[in-house]
Amino acid sequence: MAWLGTFAGAVLVLFVLRDVFHTLWHPTRHGGLSRRVMRAVWRLSALGGTRWRSAGLAGPLGMVTVVAVWALTVAVGWGLVYWPRMPEGFSYAPGLDPAEHAGPVDALYLSLVTLATLGLGDIAPTAGWLRALAPLEALVGFVLLSATVAWILGVYPALARRRALALRVSHVRRSPATARAIDSDGGAALLDGLASALSTITVDFLQYAESYYFDDGDENTSLPGQLGYAADLANRAASARHPDVRLSGAVLRTALDDLATVLDERFLRTEGPPDRVFAAYAADHGRSRGPDGPPPAHGSG
Repeated sequence: MAWLGTFAGAVLVLFVLRDVFHTLWHPTRHGGLSRRVMRAVWRLSALGGTRWRSAGLAGPLGMVTVVAVWALTVAVGWGLVYWPRMPEGFSYAPGLDPAEHAGPVDALYLSLVTLATLGLGDIAPTAGWLRALAPLEALVGFVLLSATVAWILGVYPALARRRALALRVSHVRRSPATARAIDSDGGAALLDGLASALSTITVDFLQYAESYYFDDGDENTSLPGQLGYAADLANRAASARHPDVRLSGAVLRTALDDLATVLDERFLRTEGPPDRVFAAYAADHGRSRGPDGPPPAHGSG
């Protein structure tokens, strides 16, 4: 039975380490635990109405929950290793009765103290291999702490890039960007810049899929609400007279298609064309698809 507990504990620890690896350093669909937790928190936030999402709590709360699940699962895993060997394999501080401190709660306490690298020393392993295992758990605790910091430092710059792109599209939408103004060298450069930024955002969604579950707050910095106008710019460029504008518009359309593919495969599952994907993306974030053309006050001629 002792080795059965050891095996179960090792499986839990390796499962979490695998999830951390696939979430941070090799972002694929195999990082299932963090992805499911983030999605669950996102869906629960919808039950609280738009106020909770608009406050931007779903994303940060989801990340905190993921880290807590990681840490608790690792602690339980190591506790399953310690528990069958208590009290014989451990020394106890004076005043502690080993027979009264050899239960599952005590094993979990020892695991949490070791994982947090507190080193209280009231319960310490004495068996040779357990003395080697405890520092290894402390090392895993340090890895989890470092992974959390790296995760935060990666996700928030990705959010800043996404919001900066949305604001850039909003600037164009709110400016007198007439069809004649777009059909020029400057228009081609503008479309190229948007396509380049969209490519970066697509990579961000691949690298930091958790960033999808952050609400962007203001309408002008919300990418779901601005993608409709970006798509309209690509459509208008397709009929431009300037060859560079047509080329830049085609590149922008390709960038939009790639973004739609990533959003649909990883989050939305509409299996529809890009316009439907962007509409679902906007709806999932409580936004309208966005205007399909320039503001009426500026005209389109």
